[in-house]
Amino acid sequence: MIDYNILKFYSRKDVQKEIFHLARNREIAVKFGEKGFGKRPDVLEYENDILELAKQGATSFHVSLERFNDPLKLKTGMTQKQLDELRTGFDLIIDLDTKIFEVSKICANLIIEFLKYKDVKNISLKFSGNNGMHIGIPFESFPDNVHNRDIKSWFPEGVRIVNSYIKNSIKDYLRDKILDNFKLKELAEKLNKIEEDLKENDEFNPYSVIEIDSVLISSRHLFRSVYSLNEKSGLVSIPIELAGVLKFNKENASIDKVNVNMGFLEYKGKEKDASALLIEAFDENSKKIIKEDFKKQISNETNSLREKREYELPTTAINEELFPPCMHLLLKGSKEDGRKRSVFILINFLRKMGWDFNEIERRLLEWNKLNYEPLREGYIKSQVNWSKRQKEEILPPNCDNVSYYKSMAVCQPDFFCRGIKNPMQNVMKKIKKK
Repeated sequence: MIDYNILKFYSRKDVQKEIFHLARNREIAVKFGEKGFGKRPDVLEYENDILELAKQGATSFHVSLERFNDPLKLKTGMTQKQLDELRTGFDLIIDLDTKIFEVSKICANLIIEFLKYKDVKNISLKFSGNNGMHIGIPFESFPDNVHNRDIKSWFPEGVRIVNSYIKNSIKDYLRDKILDNFKLKELAEKLNKIEEDLKENDEFNPYSVIEIDSVLISSRHLFRSVYSLNEKSGLVSIPIELAGVLKFNKENASIDKVNVNMGFLEYKGKEKDASALLIEAFDENSKKIIKEDFKKQISNETNSLREKREYELPTTAINEELFPPCMHLLLKGSKEDGRKRSVFILINFLRKMGWDFNEIERRLLEWNKLNYEPLREGYIKSQVNWSKRQKEEILPPNCDNVSYYKSMAVCQPDFFCRGIKNPMQNVMKKIKKK
């Protein structure tokens, strides 16, 4: 049964205008109450489509973070390269998720202050419609390239990197701000937890009460459109003036009280005002990627094997003919995405094969010529130099690490791959057999 209040709301021309404006060049998904979402991909061709969909039972409208030159060409199972070719850009959405609305406002205000400190000027803010907030930065504010790569090809990784940088940067301040307004016991009671659940290393962890994570963001990720209803609360997702976030009252988002007086993700000016933010975030991520992402993959068993000297550097460089199939395939060059991951794998693998850094650099420069699009020579040299400075030898990723061999389509096991956890073991088996 069609809800008359919802139909009346979506019949408003000012509401239709703002939803349609945000949905341009984006994939949309329409939710029909308890029936769930309609077909995907879908688009809005006219403002009046919103009313027509509401007449069919539409309760909310969701739009993609990504912008596409033709969203209707999207389909399930597209490769990253195909998506990159179709994508024209993406916006940054910082999604605050919590059960305590006051915490959401505190966190949103702090993030806005941080973004302004980083000279970001085009900042949008909207109420999610329940207990969260959405902070947005439009694609036009981004630099054209980051780390010598077209910015539009950085989705979804770029969103995760920037969100993580913001999250780490404000953590201590957020902890203090929340504890200025709440006692730990009070927070635990509101979340139906015990106080210890809210601690990390015996200290209050602010991210135990609010989430800013973007790990689940993937291609074709959606967020609730501005001026769209939230079915759970019955409230509308409305924009908020940045200066008024701490005073915002949910009552202003009641379907019968909504005033349409501003948009969301609007870009004013010609400045790439988020350039410093993105460059700093990507630089910080580069420094931490080895420590944070790859130490985890070295399991206790691998460490034990290392202690037994199974992975110790040979005194003479091992010839390529003994390399496992995955390394042979990598050395043939990348036909699509995966060049930088290949550099990381090959440096660490060749080092473990007893190759010196001059030989590694020479081989990688040869390999680079085989790629569908060669990396900058300076990038390869900088990665080799970075590896030289590391005190600890790092193994190539383990075979079961989903981000590498299988996703790069180079995992084609031979007889010596049986029962191994790391490509190094394939080589050691061959040497023992000889």
